[in-house]
Amino acid sequence: MKTSLNLSHLLSRRVFLGATTSCITAPALAHPQCALGPGPHKKGPLVFLDYDQVELDAAYDQEAYQLITDSTNARLSFLSSDVRFRLGFPERHSYGESEVEKLDIFRATTNPAPIFIFIHGGRWQALNTGNTAFAAEMCLDAGVHFVAPDFAKVTEVGGDLGILADQVRRAIAWVARNASQFGGDAERIYVAGHSSGGHLCAVALTTDWETNFDLPADVLKGGLCISGMYDMKPVRISSRRTYLAFTDAMEDAMSPIRHLDLIRAPITVAYGSLETPEFIRQGKAFAEALRAEGKQVVEIEAPSHHHQDMWESVGNPYGLCGRAALAMMKFATPSARAVACISPATSPG
Repeated sequence: MKTSLNLSHLLSRRVFLGATTSCITAPALAHPQCALGPGPHKKGPLVFLDYDQVELDAAYDQEAYQLITDSTNARLSFLSSDVRFRLGFPERHSYGESEVEKLDIFRATTNPAPIFIFIHGGRWQALNTGNTAFAAEMCLDAGVHFVAPDFAKVTEVGGDLGILADQVRRAIAWVARNASQFGGDAERIYVAGHSSGGHLCAVALTTDWETNFDLPADVLKGGLCISGMYDMKPVRISSRRTYLAFTDAMEDAMSPIRHLDLIRAPITVAYGSLETPEFIRQGKAFAEALRAEGKQVVEIEAPSHHHQDMWESVGNPYGLCGRAALAMMKFATPSARAVACISPATSPG
């Protein structure tokens, strides 16, 4: 079932007036709650659904809808540095042979403890584990190990998303095989990711772990896919085509929505109401496809959240994605219980 909280009654008059002013002064594509969009332009030939090329390119460019992306990223980098200095630097382990194939582990004090693997975003070509540590503190407070893998930038591997997917899968396999070495419980491994990391998270959840890695088919006990992309067809013809080397085979293999039969875990799909229209549509379509296949799915549309706001909320036990992560791992908080009281959480299946 879908979880959607109506927070409009909490808006102050000042916030309301500010939002109204931005809607009047900012050019907008037809989009929920008035976003910036691609700006005024002469409508061109349709290239996907009702998008022309300008609109589709903007729909896969968060900065066309959220102008404070850089400042949000800078704030999260600062918070990540703060966590390292206060709680200590994470352990660094290699899961592969190349220099980038390493992962960070923030250890919980209780053992054996659940493991939360977080896959960072960044258009598959930016950021690293150094930007994710802000989310570790919430996990450690809940008695959960926090693991974040690094992987190649797609621009450095010829635009092949399959290489990044393979690295993420091998990082997860390393965690499953070595969990006991750092006090982790291999029976309680959960994965989450945001944006392009949300895509790679969904790819991991649609992996044949038994055949390809000699691991239990249900090695992942839950997944939190945040603001991700799940069908590569529109991505292939968007502006991202300039650095992604799509083939028909890569489009199919990297489209998790086409491989739902491989999913063995409950999944939470989250997206913000102020994201680009394509990130909203992709999230809705993925959740609906999961329901149609009888999979366990929670769909969260976060009111008044832009793309980067969704990422930031992962580190907050009272934020929508932080609460979703704790609920996925069966850690209840007072706030999470309150949400459960007013919104059904999980569909049958």
